[in-house]
Amino acid sequence: MKEKKQNKYDKAYLRIASEWSKLSYCKRKQVGAIIVRDRMIISDGYNGTPSGFENCCEDNEGLTQWYVLHAEANAILKVARSTQSCENATLYITLSPCKECSKLIHQSGIKRVVYKEGYKDMSGIDFLIKAGIEVDKIEDLE
Repeated sequence: MKEKKQNKYDKAYLRIASEWSKLSYCKRKQVGAIIVRDRMIISDGYNGTPSGFENCCEDNEGLTQWYVLHAEANAILKVARSTQSCENATLYITLSPCKECSKLIHQSGIKRVVYKEGYKDMSGIDFLIKAGIEVDKIEDLE
């Protein structure tokens, strides 16, 4: 029963992350992230340029600008600027994290990651599992 209820919440939070991804100005891929602790959303993020920069994520060749922040990095950084903590939180993200973001996730104290789609390089997920972080993939959000 508890597992079924958790799955219901997981899908709901992933749907919120999916909606949040639509706020991204990136053309190649829009990614959304939600951080939840004790059933409370403590942060959100989507991929995009840093504050104060033009909302253009790609260069003239369509490649992502080097300074674009990933959704999970934006959400973690938002927590860092608040009075909240990611300790024992769950990260819900529409695309599995890259290697660099996986290090941030681990160092931030997040204990669980739930994602919808796999990133082209799954070494970030491998790192999280090795670090003892629970990882779940949920594709069907209905």
